[in-house]
Amino acid sequence: MARTRPPARNGRKNAQAASRAQREADVYTRMAGEEGFLELKRRYQRFAFPATIAFMVWYITYVICNNWARGFMDTQVIGNINVAVVFGLLQFASTFAIAFFYARHAGKALDPLADRLRDEFEKETGR
Repeated sequence: MARTRPPARNGRKNAQAASRAQREADVYTRMAGEEGFLELKRRYQRFAFPATIAFMVWYITYVICNNWARGFMDTQVIGNINVAVVFGLLQFASTFAIAFFYARHAGKALDPLADRLRDEFEKETGR
């Protein structure tokens, strides 16, 4: 036997929530086309795209060298530490460096603008 749902008792609340959601969507859509939001997006992309491309090139170079440049990767650097080990450790170092530089970039260039946009959105939507 199929269970039926009881009738909604909060029809008015649902309508208010839908109206508020629509109002918020309208404000967000409008703000997404404004210069402040577009500038935030540009600032983010100016860091994220070059950093991602640089890291991927570095990582793919590491993988390619490990597969097809065995002689080079086997070259001893210090004692039993070879180029492959150094490259592997540099993968970790580059990951932490990118995270550090992104956090610094976000704190200076992204967060103040994002905070201003969030405050504007919350003011207009009554949050």
